Amino acid sequence: MDFSVVNHLLQSRKCTHPQAIQDVEEFASSSDLEKFTILSLTPLCVCLGSNYAMSNGGGGAGASSSTHLLDLLEEPIPGVGTYDDFHTIDWVREKCKDRERHRKINSKKKESAWEFTKSLYDAWSGWLVVTLTGLASGALAGVIDIAADWLNDLKEGVCLSAMWFNHEQCCWDSNETTFAERDKCPQWKTWAELILGQAEGPGSYIMNYFMFTFWALSFAFLAVSLVKVFAPYACGSGIPEIKTILSGFIIRGYLGKWTLMIKTITLVLAVASGLSLGKEGPLVHVACCCGNIFSYLFPKYSKNEAKKREFSTRVLSAASAAGVSVAFGAPIGGVLFSLEEVSYYFPLKTLWRSFFAALVAAFVLRSINPFGNSRLVLFYVEYHTPWYLFELFPFILLGVFGGLWGAFFIRANIAWCRRRKSTRFGKYPVLEVITVAAITAIVAFPNPYTRQNTSELIKELFTDCGPLESSQLCQYRSQMNGSQAYPAGSDAAAAPGVYSAMWQLSLALVFKIIMTIFTFGLKVPSGLFIPSMAIGAIAGRIVGIAVEQLAYYHHDWFLFREWCEVGADCITPGLYAMVGAAACLGGVTRMTVSLVVIVFELTGGLEYIVPLMAAVMTSKWVGDAFGREGIYEAHIRLNGYPFLDAKEEFTHTTLARDVMRPRRNDTPLAVLTQDDMTLAELQNIISETSYNGFPVIVSKESQRLVGFALRRDITIAIENARRKQEGIMLNSRVYFTQHAPTLPADSPRPLKLRSILDMSPFTVTDHTPMEIVVDIFRKLGLRQCLVTHNGRLLGIITKKDILRHMAQMANQDPESIMFN
Repeated sequence: MDFSVVNHLLQSRKCTHPQAIQDVEEFASSSDLEKFTILSLTPLCVCLGSNYAMSNGGGGAGASSSTHLLDLLEEPIPGVGTYDDFHTIDWVREKCKDRERHRKINSKKKESAWEFTKSLYDAWSGWLVVTLTGLASGALAGVIDIAADWLNDLKEGVCLSAMWFNHEQCCWDSNETTFAERDKCPQWKTWAELILGQAEGPGSYIMNYFMFTFWALSFAFLAVSLVKVFAPYACGSGIPEIKTILSGFIIRGYLGKWTLMIKTITLVLAVASGLSLGKEGPLVHVACCCGNIFSYLFPKYSKNEAKKREFSTRVLSAASAAGVSVAFGAPIGGVLFSLEEVSYYFPLKTLWRSFFAALVAAFVLRSINPFGNSRLVLFYVEYHTPWYLFELFPFILLGVFGGLWGAFFIRANIAWCRRRKSTRFGKYPVLEVITVAAITAIVAFPNPYTRQNTSELIKELFTDCGPLESSQLCQYRSQMNGSQAYPAGSDAAAAPGVYSAMWQLSLALVFKIIMTIFTFGLKVPSGLFIPSMAIGAIAGRIVGIAVEQLAYYHHDWFLFREWCEVGADCITPGLYAMVGAAACLGGVTRMTVSLVVIVFELTGGLEYIVPLMAAVMTSKWVGDAFGREGIYEAHIRLNGYPFLDAKEEFTHTTLARDVMRPRRNDTPLAVLTQDDMTLAELQNIISETSYNGFPVIVSKESQRLVGFALRRDITIAIENARRKQEGIMLNSRVYFTQHAPTLPADSPRPLKLRSILDMSPFTVTDHTPMEIVVDIFRKLGLRQCLVTHNGRLLGIITKKDILRHMAQMANQDPESIMFN
């Protein structure tokens, strides 16, 4: 190698020590280019200044005390800094690594055009990944919705002119439809017409009943089988696990490509099976899988767990925007949903990129046009009647109902899921899914409001009655001809069809409440947005019709006299359905701001903000009176995930010494000393304990803290040293200091582990209130904290210790925290 390069290196480091120049020259002439490049990236003179001064200034004679340049080149050990499955990441260490990487890029970007291009690529990689994620999640959301609609209609019949058309698309071009029976056309054939050749009669009804149940069971069986065989993580909503992952917990494979593929396929099958579930929560999981896969294309995210989780928050916003846009046409509401409900860490930069991701996802959905109505939402509505002050009372009553429903559902569903975990019934997920699907299909078919797709049901309940509506809910007696029922506006006398529809809706309400409790948590993809909204919409529509008829028959009451004239459209039952849907969804998830924005984007009218706010806040207050946990937090606690909820307050007066380990009568804390342990002693400590890390102290006598070393890093470093270094034996001295201790001349080569030592572990004193410790863990994302007294190490507090302590203080089982 040319010595001019070596000389340039030394001058750039401002290094003039003659021994350093000699060593570097020898090293450059005898080593390959790769090792010399590693040397050039090492802050050489920082190492040389102290070590050469030590060796020349009487640091001790002999081979053990002299320092050669090769010992200074501590190459990164492969595997150090990574994490095992079901462990929590070290946010502080990961952030430090990212800052170091960023400084290195900034310092080199002025050296050449190539380095400047690399810095631009690094800066724009976040925007690029978010764009790709928005495109993928929006496209998948549209495809899932189109496929689910087609399979759902396949249970009732098939389009002869084009097999890939659903019922509505099949009749678009038909000229033989009538206003009363606009969904019937010659191109669409029911299974009874295809198999028996007849469309009416008992035989036709039984055949359609049988085929409806057959297809529902087939879709459910296929969905649960695919999940069980190929991707067990594809089941459920995914939001509880994603909240836990974003808080720093490692669940390998949960956001992988197999999970993405199986969840996409089985989500279509689960929705089409008719089970009481939705696709919005699973769509968030699908989009997070997309973001995780795309992030591996960029070293900025693939090599840093904390950066990946910060980015995952942006992915989640794109996912929320895509999933919520499919259901509600509310990309901004999706961003706020991520901020309010799911995100653990949400810096301002993430908000900007989330907004952009929402834009991309909404654009893709609009381009796909999955509903064929040139809108982002299936049940887009526009109301033309203003609300009146008196209506706040029924709106608040709907909020009370939503809060009560949310509290009841959370307790009942958690009790059933806990029973599933603790009994043999949970060992047969396929049988459970088939059983629930069979009951759902058999009970749902006779009632037209439970037979149809839940999204279609919500659309019908939200719709305002008018002359173009043929729904049974809009059969009012005409003002001109009171003897017949016509589709009319509101504030007309309800015909028998409306009362019949109300009875059917009441039965549908009871059915939906019961089946949603047993369905959420099955081993298939299952969301909760649509079922909760359907329950609220049914209750709201019933209340709306009741208030409407009350105003019609008693318009002279003082409540209606001033603002509701005879024959005028005063009450909008569809608005009550919308308010009820928001209240029930808020009662289950305890969302407030994002939920109001979602429904506001749904209606496009500012004047309905106040009723929505009143109902949603009432729902949250009533639900919080029975328990502050939403459904996702309840499932996190049920599964034992180590998640510190930022919304939960810690009001107890305990101190750090009350929570730290070791407790009284416990075995002493397992610690490492900085320079007087052998490799055999270190391996013995690792084999006899299961701790994730060990404090490093000066000596057993002083107990002065030096740092903290992770178990995984120690194991990897020992294996790497034995593989690459000669002379490492069981009686080799292990040291965590900068310089090797003075050893006899015949001693084996010592093992230096300083590179894996965290020299700035977070510490608190033993008298620190636990309220402050809990806040520190939440805001800094710590995995452990050391407890000291006057500088002496006393114990350690981990996130699991805090969760156990909080469970114990709440009179819950502290052993329910299953993971490390």
